[in-house]
Amino acid sequence: MAATQYFIVTSVVIILLLLISMFRILREYERGVIFLLGRFYRVKGPGLIIVIPVIQQMVRVDLRTLVMDVPTQDVISLDNVSVKVNAVIYFRVVDPERAIIHVENYLEATSQLSQTTLRSVLGQHELDDMLAERDRLNADIQQILDKQTDA
Repeated sequence: MAATQYFIVTSVVIILLLLISMFRILREYERGVIFLLGRFYRVKGPGLIIVIPVIQQMVRVDLRTLVMDVPTQDVISLDNVSVKVNAVIYFRVVDPERAIIHVENYLEATSQLSQTTLRSVLGQHELDDMLAERDRLNADIQQILDKQTDA
């Protein structure tokens, strides 16, 4: 009789834990990309979300503007002068589905793209141009990054 009661109590506890783990709360600035048995199901949020354990999985995506520091880059200018340049990127996710499904790690991809673009654009100019036309270079880099990350 004790074994039967132990089994019933254990079963009830497991069922309660599964029911509690079904509920997720997403803040106003978050969305949840839901996968049903590994396939994209839909984007949910904000508020109370029900995710069926084992069958559904959720990936949280932050929709706020993110600030990313681009590590210092060694750039060789057109006149063969070595310059150390750093930058800051501001970006936000507009489409959570595409950010999660089409890119393995959108944060890392954005960081790598910004580093490459920074080196590429600045490497096409002489040191005097870099110092005199910072605003134009910033606009060029922003235009290239926007074009690449819109997709």
